Amino acid sequence: MITPENLVRHELIGLKARIADSSNPAAVGIQGMVVGETRNSLTVEADGKEKRFIKDQHVFSFFLPDSGKWVRVDGKIIVARPEDRVKKKFRKW
Repeated sequence: MITPENLVRHELIGLKARIADSSNPAAVGIQGMVVGETRNSLTVEADGKEKRFIKDQHVFSFFLPDSGKWVRVDGKIIVARPEDRVKKKFRKW
């Protein structure tokens, strides 16, 4: 079960995501489903188009379906390959 405390150690593909803050003001508010992830970027399908966002330049909000909450995550925390991030130890964020 994905909780706000362990979100960064879980798979992000399939979660609903929203750009909460960005160095690009035009990106703020874009919302969609995470369809891809690399070490440095997240790909979000929004309005029928795939849009790629650089992780360390954005703050994301992810919707957790189990709890019904939006969780805000600074993209700098999740910069890592998905398979390595799951094993990585994080300080309390």
